[in-house]
Amino acid sequence: MPACTNRGCGQDFNPADNKADSCTYHPGAPVFHEGLKSWSCCSDVNKPVLDFDEFMKIPGCTNGPHSDAAPKSDTAKSSAGATSNLKMTETQAGGKETYSTTLAPQQIASAAPAPVAPEPEQEEEDDLDAPVSPGTKCKHNGCKTVFESEEVNRRGDGPGATCTYHPKAPIFHEGSKGYLCCKRRVLEFDEFLKIEGCKTGRHLFVPKNKDTTVRLANGPIQAEQFTECRIDHYQTPADVHVSVFAKQADKERSVVEIEENAIHLDLHLPASKRFKKSIELFGPVDPSASSFKYYGTKVELSLRKADARSWPALEKPTRNIGNINFTFGVGGRTGTIGAKDVILDDQNKVKAASPPPRE
Repeated sequence: MPACTNRGCGQDFNPADNKADSCTYHPGAPVFHEGLKSWSCCSDVNKPVLDFDEFMKIPGCTNGPHSDAAPKSDTAKSSAGATSNLKMTETQAGGKETYSTTLAPQQIASAAPAPVAPEPEQEEEDDLDAPVSPGTKCKHNGCKTVFESEEVNRRGDGPGATCTYHPKAPIFHEGSKGYLCCKRRVLEFDEFLKIEGCKTGRHLFVPKNKDTTVRLANGPIQAEQFTECRIDHYQTPADVHVSVFAKQADKERSVVEIEENAIHLDLHLPASKRFKKSIELFGPVDPSASSFKYYGTKVELSLRKADARSWPALEKPTRNIGNINFTFGVGGRTGTIGAKDVILDDQNKVKAASPPPRE
């Protein structure tokens, strides 16, 4: 039997028994904006979510017959051309900066942040002692295996127990779609769903419980699940501004601590989810002059620098990246926008003032 290509369905159907209301699907296109995920056809009914798994579970909003026709392509629009080629041309009165759309080659070379060695990540393991109902789908990204039995999908070593999946999260950036664990990027959402896994291992039907439990006020005990939130930043000569995209963080229970060389985030989110992370900062800050504020979709931190150096990254690198001078501007998802003058720390000021060696 053919598989339905309507978005949000994907079920096998019998063309001879395909009624006018057999399928529940999304006629619109997926929308990804600042970490939030929704469907254009029902964003006012089904509110945007943060997790990709929750997005895939959003129920369809339209009934109709199943279809095996090729899905229509989405019109992908990229804003890269409007943001990645900016260059500051002058500083006007009052400290305002103006930008042009040309970036000199030397600025491109100097503005690229040095790679930082990623921290090892621990993958979730399947709880083999927990029962699994037939028909349960593997929770690994990219795997479409449906549980049949313990012998076929969990205990044995046959092809049914082998999982081909993506170990890291999906990434959606300026119209392109892919996974953090592999290099392939596509524009259309339907092509993204077809990207084959890049790692082989065991299926994940019931993750081992690594969560803590909390008792809500006047409510039952609920399992607390740790999740990830996207973090962006940009800087000025005096401050570093950090955005943590944690939607509807509970400011009464959440904790944000700013130290001289680190920040600590412990954010409680809706649906018993929690984001916890400590970041060792690239440079020192003044905690007494720094601040943070909660918004509906994110938490903003304003970190006052303890010196005038430029930060090539938010986190302190795990290895020596050498003597790199950076101009100030916006760092993060859209690249770095170079400022007009290079600002150096005390050590580099001495080097810059020293006469060149004689030939």
